[in-house]
Amino acid sequence: MLSIRHKAIALATAAMLSLPVMADEVQVAVAANFTAPMQDIAVQFAKDTGHVAKLSFGATGKFYAQISHGAPFEVFLAADSKTPAKLDAENVTVPGTRFTYAKGTLVLWSKDDKTVDAKGEVLKTSKAPHLAIANPKTAPYGSAAIQAMTKLGVMDSWQSRLVQGENIAQTYQFVATGNAPLGFVALSQVFKDGKVTSGSAWIVPQDMHDPILQDAVLLKKGESNAAAKALLEYLKGSKAHAIIESYGYGL
Repeated sequence: MLSIRHKAIALATAAMLSLPVMADEVQVAVAANFTAPMQDIAVQFAKDTGHVAKLSFGATGKFYAQISHGAPFEVFLAADSKTPAKLDAENVTVPGTRFTYAKGTLVLWSKDDKTVDAKGEVLKTSKAPHLAIANPKTAPYGSAAIQAMTKLGVMDSWQSRLVQGENIAQTYQFVATGNAPLGFVALSQVFKDGKVTSGSAWIVPQDMHDPILQDAVLLKKGESNAAAKALLEYLKGSKAHAIIESYGYGL
C-alpha cells in the first residue's frame, strides 16, 4: 500500500500533469471591427491551448503609432494589409509571419428597420442630419466608406453631414444610440450566423472600394513567446475560420 506521503506526491504529480503545458499570455492589438469574433476566438483558444490572449481593441492607425513607439504588443491584427506591411518594412515584425486572416465587408446600417434599402438608394434621397463613418485617416473602413460614396456621386451632398468615429467601434455606437440615423460600419458588427441581427442594411459591393484585406503579424516583442506563435497558427485553423465566417468575413 502507498504511504500517505507517497499518495500526496502521486496526487500532486497528477494535478501538475493536468495543467496546460507551457501556458503563457500574449498581448494582442486588434482592429476594432474584429472585436466580437476575436473575443470568441480568444475563449476557444484558451480552452484548446491553455494560453491566454490579452486583447486591446482600437483603430489600426493608432495601433501603428503605438507599436512604432514601443507599445508592448506581441501580435497585431490590423484592419488592412498596408499597415502590417509598413511595420515589416520598418523591421518591427518577425519576417515571414504576416498573412491575411480575414476579408472585411463594409455595410451601410441603421438601427431602424426601414431606413436603409437593399440597394443603398437612401444615400441619394435621405435628408438625415448625420451619417457616421470611421476616421478615414486611421480606419480602413472609413476610407472604404469615402470611396463608396465618391463612386456613387453622393460625397458632396453628405460632406457637411458626416460625423467621424475614432474607430469603427465608436462609429457603430453613433448609429446604435441614434446619434446618427445611419452610418457605414463593419458587417461583422451587425451580422451573425448568416443574417443581419437588427435594423436595416445595405452590404456595399466589393467593387465600390479597395479590398479590405485584414492582415495579422507577429511583432518582434512576441518573437520568443510561445503563446504569440500559437495564436497566429490558431487563426489559420478550422475553429477560428468557422468563427470568422460566422460574422460575415471572407477568408
